[in-house]
Amino acid sequence: MTHFTTYTAENAPEASKAALEDVKKNFGFIPNLSGNMAESPELLAAYGALWDLFAKTTFSATEQQLVYLTVSFENECRYCMAGHTTLSKMFKIDEAVINAVRAGQAIPDAKLEALHSFTTKIVRNRGWVSDQDTDAFLAAGYTRRNALEVVLGVATKTISNYTNHIAHTQNDGFMAGNEWKKPVAKA
Repeated sequence: MTHFTTYTAENAPEASKAALEDVKKNFGFIPNLSGNMAESPELLAAYGALWDLFAKTTFSATEQQLVYLTVSFENECRYCMAGHTTLSKMFKIDEAVINAVRAGQAIPDAKLEALHSFTTKIVRNRGWVSDQDTDAFLAAGYTRRNALEVVLGVATKTISNYTNHIAHTQNDGFMAGNEWKKPVAKA
């Protein structure tokens, strides 16, 4: 297995040090994901910029976390599922919503399920969703702007999911109790 270094602000490549300091300032620590991304200052900067932009979308905190959880589920990213489960709980998101996504089940709230379904189809079909899928998303109360904001969320989370797959990122301590493994589909 290829080993990647999980950098700190002290031992990171020079071009990544300021970004890691910003992460530490925002989160109170440097998550292992950011420490691994520091190997590529450009990747670390891109992820941070996209994260900040997605946070400014018209989606609520619940909807943002739902997009992130859905993408992470589809990409089977254990690190991001544990991390976003923890963040979702910190944001007081309904546990039924969190648990449904983690289990690969429909969400009990119809509007959130429309977002979940649309995001799932974007990831699974590499963006090729049907007009009917888009119309169903819009009929649930979302907008064309929201449809494109989902693309931003998918891009943001795909960067971290793929990084975690390549670098075998270890869970951070704050994720304890929220570990995740994709459930096996029932026949």
